[in-house]
Formats: sequence, structure tokens, C-alpha cells
Amino acid sequence: MQVVAVAAAVVVVAGLVFAYFQRPDNTDSGQYGTDPGMRCGTTVCQVVIGKSVGGDLVELLSGTGGGRIRVTGDSGPFIFEMTIAESGAVVTDKSLQCAEAAVSVCLVRGENGGKVLGEVLLRKDGTWSRAQAAYLSSAGYLGLHDVDEDGTADIVAAQLACDGLCKDSFVQVFSALGPNVGCTTPAPAREQLPGWPTPVPELSQLRPCADS
Repeated sequence: MQVVAVAAAVVVVAGLVFAYFQRPDNTDSGQYGTDPGMRCGTTVCQVVIGKSVGGDLVELLSGTGGGRIRVTGDSGPFIFEMTIAESGAVVTDKSLQCAEAAVSVCLVRGENGGKVLGEVLLRKDGTWSRAQAAYLSSAGYLGLHDVDEDGTADIVAAQLACDGLCKDSFVQVFSALGPNVGCTTPAPAREQLPGWPTPVPELSQLRPCADS
């Protein structure tokens, strides 16, 4: 059953990544500068939440049908399109999680149709960039934890093991800098995942994720 779940997750994530790379060049992420009158979708951007990461301030800006991620501070100003907002995810004051380190990681997440969509920004060598991947949780949890203990936060996602047809769930861990770290063995319900409601598996609890 885990094979089916991973396959479904890969299909959805692939769709989000495809949508991102099909964006017009003039709306690509990483633009410098800010505009106090900038628009998010069809309305003027409104600040939803901000978090300090070292000498930088990371803010989520939201509007009707769109959003942006703004970074100001020591690293210089950056503006990124918020792809999850354009995909229909609801952005709230709980949508931003950041982990400061030599390579800092910020996860932007929001719910859409019972799933959690996410995107990640990285600060390395004083520069912010987007991790070129989209993330999805089908079982209601997406967060940051340094599971592999390499000093950089990983992306932890709770997944249903049978595409919504049962309650079996497992934890899938992605490296912000590379491929999957691994997956846990499915449990009968998400509430039985290690550490639920913020599942944080030990590295020893992970095995290679099933191929799609």
C-alpha cells in the first residue's frame, strides 16, 4: 500500500513542480527589490506573518489568488512568488516555519482540499534561493526537523499509505539539499506515527521509500 501512496504523492508533487517551471520569465522567483504597492493575485499584498532568520526578516504576503515571500535584511531584499497560494493553498499565521543554521531553511505551507502543500527557501552563503521542488502531505502534517542530523533542517511529511482509502499512514523525509532521506513503516493511523501531532522519526526508523 505504501507504493500506491508514494506514487500518488509523486504525481501531485510533479504536477506542482511542472506548474512552477511553466511560469513566465517575468514572474520567476528571486527578484530583487520591494514595491509597497505590489499585488498578490488580484489584490494588494497584505503581510500575514514574518519571522526573523538571523539578520533577515522573512514575510509571507497574501492576496486574492496569489502571494509572495519577501526577505529583507542583511542578505539584501528578495521577493519570491508564493506558488502554493497560486495553487489554492490557504495561507495563515501558521504557514511559515524557519530553522536558522549554516544553511537556513524556511518552509511555507498551506492547506488545500485536505492536503498540505509546501515550498522551501534556503539561505546559503548570504543568499536566499528557492529549493527547486514542491512538497505535499496527504495526511495533514508538513514541517521542518533535522532528522538526519547534518545541521540542516529536513522536510517531514505525513502521508496516507493508500490514497485516502484507509487510515494507514507513514512519514516521508526529504533533504532540503537533495533527495529523500527515507520513509517509516506504515502505521494503522496517523495518530500512531512517531511523535504525532508533530511526527519526528529517528533516523534508525527510516528505510528507503518505495519506488513509484
